[in-house]
Amino acid sequence: MLWNGAEVAVTLGLVLLLLVAHQLWWTNRQARAAAEQKVEALEKQWAESDSEGRGEEGDEGGGEGGGQGGGPGAAGLPAGGEASARDGHPSAGGPGRSAAPRRTPRWDQAYAVLRIPRIGIRVPVGEGVSKGAVLNQGYAGHYPRTAQPGQAGNFALAGHRNTHGEPFRYINRLRRGDEIEVRTADALYTYVVDKTLPQTSARDSGVIQRVPRSDVRAGYGYRDAGYYITLTTCTPEYTSKYRLVVWGKLRSMRPG
Repeated sequence: MLWNGAEVAVTLGLVLLLLVAHQLWWTNRQARAAAEQKVEALEKQWAESDSEGRGEEGDEGGGEGGGQGGGPGAAGLPAGGEASARDGHPSAGGPGRSAAPRRTPRWDQAYAVLRIPRIGIRVPVGEGVSKGAVLNQGYAGHYPRTAQPGQAGNFALAGHRNTHGEPFRYINRLRRGDEIEVRTADALYTYVVDKTLPQTSARDSGVIQRVPRSDVRAGYGYRDAGYYITLTTCTPEYTSKYRLVVWGKLRSMRPG
């Protein structure tokens, strides 16, 4: 009887060990590989679209003056400055050109690439924050009804801190001034880390509002309209009790 009990205990221990290994190692490996493939697919798609676009422009604008004055400019914002909410969006190469994406992403669609040099992140951004279709794929998920990249308001993202690629595991290491890049089919947006909220309630919806400000932790957040990015993830590690929040501001936009 004692021997049978020991066998059951060992078997259960092995099963638990396998489950832990699956969650902490295998899901990370799978999600990271899938995320990298998606990044490469997006970048290839954009490169092909750019190439086709340049070919069409060359056909239409051939001859004298071709390629002058008609293409997008290199800078959408003043050098070293931050976007202003005065006009709703920063200009991008001329009057009437919006810095915001031209198309609304489909639900669960991967449509952008998030890159954070400080912590070595390069992952797709998917529309929505569903676990199965977005977050568990190793993507950063865009909160519905928040701004898109480059738009006035708050471009808010969620990502796993542990398992399934854990893209946001080390966002606690970000410091003021670190760059956060978001690449879409239309442009490259560069945000700069400005503030961090180390811990707040999982129900603190204020942190992803148009003007992000904590509803739980007094003094954390902003009071003025602007062009913000928000990164959210679970904290402490291996729990989902609280949320860690990093905020940044849009510094520049370069048309793609």
